[in-house]
This record gives sequence, structure tokens and C-alpha cells, in this order.
Amino acid sequence: MSTRTIKRSLGDSIVQAIIYIICGVAGIVTLVPFLYIIAGSFATERELTERSFFLIPKVFSLNAYQYIIKSGDVFKGLRNSLFVAFVGVGINMFCSCTLAYPLSRPYFKGRNGFITMVIITMLFSGGMVPMYILVANVLHLRNTFWALWLPVAINPFNMIIIKNYFQGLPIELEEASRIDGCNDLQIFIRVILPLSKPVLASVSLFYAVSHWNSYFNAMMYISNRDMEVVQIVLRRIVFQSTAVATESNFDWGNFGLPPTKSIRMATTIMASLPILVLYPFIQKYFTKGVLIGSVKG
Repeated sequence: MSTRTIKRSLGDSIVQAIIYIICGVAGIVTLVPFLYIIAGSFATERELTERSFFLIPKVFSLNAYQYIIKSGDVFKGLRNSLFVAFVGVGINMFCSCTLAYPLSRPYFKGRNGFITMVIITMLFSGGMVPMYILVANVLHLRNTFWALWLPVAINPFNMIIIKNYFQGLPIELEEASRIDGCNDLQIFIRVILPLSKPVLASVSLFYAVSHWNSYFNAMMYISNRDMEVVQIVLRRIVFQSTAVATESNFDWGNFGLPPTKSIRMATTIMASLPILVLYPFIQKYFTKGVLIGSVKG
């Protein structure tokens, strides 16, 4: 069996080289600022003042991280954020999948009407004040994690991605399952969901990032410091860092007090690290899950 080698023309090679250059430049432009933030979080106040840009600090200092950890609230915030994200993703996926499955079936009566209602919610909303009155005064969910879960139980865009993926699965699989005696719930759990791992993993990460970065809802509905998520804790630490110079009850060693700028960089790293750790494990599902879910159907 012979293999044929495809010869590229000079024009194709030039275009490919240009694409590689553009992708490389885009990667560098994206990566360098993040590397600077990492380096700045380990730098001293003097170095941040004297050097406008660097990727490797001359003097390695952990003062910014020591200041953040010293408050004691950051680990409580991380624990709360992990709990909110984990349970929230479960609620999101349950609501989104159970709504997406019937809307993906062509025989579901009133399907187009329900899809229209979902699309309307993407274009119009009741506003911040009615939402606050509903959550705080009507449902009495202030200072409960339910205030962070129920108002965002379904994201219409993510639900439509899941619906389109379900709709792209062969309808013959469902017909064969019915012949074998399966009902709708059994088909959904045993056939549809196992075949939809790519889109479920991708959308789960979208929901997880949304919950992890949730700041405004937590600021509105949560006033109990024991229930604060990490974003609120880090925000308070950044605001308090302006008074770092007056701190006298902690030994910072030979590096002096941590700079305000370094504390901001350290909080950025701590807020981004969990998602950065999770992302590589789900990245392989992105192309197959999101692309097919948004094109088919």
C-alpha cells in the first residue's frame, strides 16, 4: 500500500508560516502579562517601584502571600467558593439537561413556544431591583447559598448548546431503546447522557467558571463573613492593603512591608489558580462539545 505525499506550493507554505507567526504572537501577547503578574506577586516593593516591567524578580519575596494568608479569611473563602461552585454546577447541569432534552425532541408538543420563551430571557431581564426584591424579600434567601444558585440555575445560552447537541444525536438510538422497553427517563439517563460527555464537560466548566467568578450576587446577598466567597474576601484584602504601612504586629523579614501592587497581583493568582488547574483536564472536550453543540441541529 503506497502513501502519497502532498506537496505544498510556495504560496501555501508562506500562508502557513504567516499563520504560525500570528498564532505565536497572539500566544506571547496573552501569556506575557500573566507571567508579569506572577513575577510581580513575588517581588518586593522596591523592585516594583524601580522596574516598570520584568518576568523574573531579582529578589524573591513571599510577603504578599503571607499578608493574604495572615488574615485567615482566604481559606474560608476558598472553601465557600468550592462548595458554591460544586453544588451550583450540579444544580445548573440538572436544570439545563432536563430542560434541553425535551426541547431537543421533535415530537414534543409546544417545543417552539418554549424555545421562544428561553430566547426572550436572553434578550430581556427584569432588572437588578426586581431580582433583589424577589430573592431577598419574597424568597428570603439573603445570607444563604441558595441566593447564589437559584437566580442562575439555568443559563439560556448553555442550555441551547446542550439542546443542539442532544438534537444532533441519531433519533434511531431512541427508537431502538423504546423497542427494548426503555421509557423516556431511562433513555435520557442510559443513552443520551453517556453519549453527551463532551458537551456536558464543556458546559460544566462554563458554569464552574461563572460560579467561581461570581462577585456581584455574593456582594448583594451575602453579608455574613463566614459565608463570603473568595472573590469578596480578596476584594476586602486589596482594599485593606492600602493601610499596610501601619501594620506592626507581623515580622516581614528583611524585605519590608508587602507592596499594595504586589498584593493585587497575588490575589489575582490565587483567584485564578483553581480554574487554571481544572482547565487542562476538560480542554480536550471543548472542540467536540461546544463546536458540535453549536452547529448541529
